[in-house]
Amino acid sequence: MITKDSIENLKNHIEIVDVISQFLELKKSGANFKACCPFHGEDTPSFVVSPSKQIFHCFGCGVGGDSIKFIMDYEKLSYPEAIEKLASMYNVALNYDNNYKQQDTSIMDKVNDYYQKLLTTNDTAKEYLQSRGISANSIEKFEIGYAPTSNETINFLKQNLLNLADAKDFGIIDNGQNGLYARFIQRITFPIRALNDKIVGFGGRTITGHNAKYINSPQTKIFNKSRLLYGYSLAKDNIYKKNQIIVTEGYLDVVMLHQAGFNNAVATLGTALTQEHLPILKRGNPKIIVAYDGDKAGLNAAFKASKLLSHSDFEGGVIIFPQGVDPADMVQYKQIEELNNIFSNPIDFVAFALDFIISQYDLNTPLQKQKAWGEANEYLQALSPIIRSEYTQYIASKLNINQNIINISSQPQRRKTVQLASVDISELEIIKTLLENDKLIDIVLNTIDPDMFVTHKAEFEMLINEPDNPQLRGLLIREDIKTYDEDSLKQRLNMMLINYYTNQLTQVKYSDIPNKAKQLRKLQEKIFRLKQGKDSIY
Repeated sequence: MITKDSIENLKNHIEIVDVISQFLELKKSGANFKACCPFHGEDTPSFVVSPSKQIFHCFGCGVGGDSIKFIMDYEKLSYPEAIEKLASMYNVALNYDNNYKQQDTSIMDKVNDYYQKLLTTNDTAKEYLQSRGISANSIEKFEIGYAPTSNETINFLKQNLLNLADAKDFGIIDNGQNGLYARFIQRITFPIRALNDKIVGFGGRTITGHNAKYINSPQTKIFNKSRLLYGYSLAKDNIYKKNQIIVTEGYLDVVMLHQAGFNNAVATLGTALTQEHLPILKRGNPKIIVAYDGDKAGLNAAFKASKLLSHSDFEGGVIIFPQGVDPADMVQYKQIEELNNIFSNPIDFVAFALDFIISQYDLNTPLQKQKAWGEANEYLQALSPIIRSEYTQYIASKLNINQNIINISSQPQRRKTVQLASVDISELEIIKTLLENDKLIDIVLNTIDPDMFVTHKAEFEMLINEPDNPQLRGLLIREDIKTYDEDSLKQRLNMMLINYYTNQLTQVKYSDIPNKAKQLRKLQEKIFRLKQGKDSIY
């Protein structure tokens, strides 16, 4: 594991405004900086970065933390991965515990370099790429290579003294009945990079007529095809600029689309879109264009993607290419303008999903029409009330039935809110003071009871029991909430006690309780002593 001293050293070398400004456009706002939150859609900036506290906080969705937490959330990395990324960005060395051995993945880069060099000398591989219209610039940009025979790859590893155990762990080679063998044999290779830009696997396209046209690296400790998108590391800047991502089915589609200027294209790795892809797709909240083939497999995959994305509130739509045609072919045949028109007119996810559902039934049969309506309505029930309402007429028109028959619930979905129903600034000022100076907590606890916090009792108890709770982080950034020194805090507590006992006095006056007169005298004496500064708070 990375040592604590090493992490603290990294924190001393990074500055949160500098870190976040490399990903977001920050604008000065008083002592802080603001931006539109990258983690939820908004038009008015509520994402605040505090250079004095070295934290960020979104008052819209509640996300926040330090520089490491930002990199974790924005780049979808684990804690150690985020630390290593920041260390790389700021050229800070990390130390690891003696009992921890960080596995070196540089073998992936060396094998990739080997594949790239072999491509330059293999006429068959070069001719194939030329026949697909792939330019030399694209070959260089995507680091396309060529994997030779199994023996040649294994000899390369041995001759260069590369660790065969690592090569096996990372899916380059494996053990068979006849010993070691290479997984990629006589194939065009496409290196696959993770979000931290490290090579974690390869895709391979046969040029010798092998039954498996395409293969990917196997599942390893660094490669999970359901969490990766081919070409994302090259496309991500353009995805942010265009606020759009094109998701295709294959490596060559991505290469050729980039070659034609559609440099926001990526591809799934031989699998349909899954729930695990969603964190990547959410980054920057772009519109998603799913561009699949028009064969049965492509249509089914597009339907599943439409359901998944519409249920997760993504904007965008579906493009279906005619059977026998794919984006790579259209680029090769210079049909760029046609592609522009196609990508500009997707079918939105809900409409595509409904069309697909209805197309599976014979609407000339009443029972089949009933089943179509049932499945379509079931799909809509998982969407928001507004979306359901908008598509009621759409389904009715498609099924040629009366709109009133369609029973769509109109109950609004309740969403969690992080905003306070009511606010007492004086109470929040006490809580913020204690957040910044926990040495003053004993003064408060010796003076008042949590029940004396009328509006923010929950926040005060959270401060005592869970001081690191992220719900308290927003207080640290709010400039309208001041903090006190020790003397001012005592004065504020004194006023709080006076107000509390004054309210108690009013309640007793208008109540019918035993020993009422005694209770009134006791409360009046407390209030008098507090006003005279004679109580123990001083």
